[in-house]
Amino acid sequence: MAALPDGFTADPDRLLALAGEALDAAAPRFIEGVGAPASVAKGPADFATDLDLELERRITAAVAEATGVPVHGEEYGGAPVDEGTVWVLDPIDGTFNYSAGYPATGTLLGLLHDGKPVAGLAWFPLVGDAFAGHVAGPVRNRGEALPPLSDGGLDDAMIAVGSFSRGSNGHFPGDYRYAILGEVSRRVARVRQFGSTGVDLAYTAAGALGGAVVFGHHPWDNAAGAALVLAAGGRVTDLAGEEWHVGSDSVLAGAPGVYDELAAIVRSVGAPSDFRGDPGHPGTLGY
Repeated sequence: MAALPDGFTADPDRLLALAGEALDAAAPRFIEGVGAPASVAKGPADFATDLDLELERRITAAVAEATGVPVHGEEYGGAPVDEGTVWVLDPIDGTFNYSAGYPATGTLLGLLHDGKPVAGLAWFPLVGDAFAGHVAGPVRNRGEALPPLSDGGLDDAMIAVGSFSRGSNGHFPGDYRYAILGEVSRRVARVRQFGSTGVDLAYTAAGALGGAVVFGHHPWDNAAGAALVLAAGGRVTDLAGEEWHVGSDSVLAGAPGVYDELAAIVRSVGAPSDFRGDPGHPGTLGY
């Protein structure tokens, strides 16, 4: 568990209860729309469905009215996410999964104050789980308090690693991601790739997963889960080991002990910049 951010004076339990009611009200429509096709192209291999847009409008209006806190959504934007108190919303996390009918998908709602995590809700209507908590703890699933995360190690842990292709570009080259995946796979009981950052982080907070490696930076993907892992007593940083905030470029999260071993693996792989350049560059895998 962690302390609430300086300057945050609202009642986090009240905000979670009100926001949870809004997500509960939207859940039947979420279930009804499973299998919705792509309707809005957002970039290479990235899209939104009509349900993303519909659910964001509906949840944004309900949460803002009920809590009095503005909402910044993935599809429509909104209030600045790095100042004041604001919700960040991903109406359908794991859109590929949702469109395909694969149940590793849900709605994420994170609460930030001056860019720091305060609280998170991760609703997975297709499997019946609904996680909520603020950073002072505990995490609850459908209202039932979950035990705090216990100390552990990688040998008997399942670790979630974010989905990617070897050709991934951007801040974290595909070969860098592949190198981390390879090193993690040699140390852990099992590696899992669910295609949903919300699943990766929420089930780390719940103790089902030992930890998660997230290469994405979007706050609507990461804020809710970061708050939940902190609420459960875990560690949450970026891949460089700096405490997570809304401007972070990645997430490394885990239970006590597991996080430390994961962080050591990430450090051993080297810097992302070592993996850019020609295929024969010493920092690449060479193929």
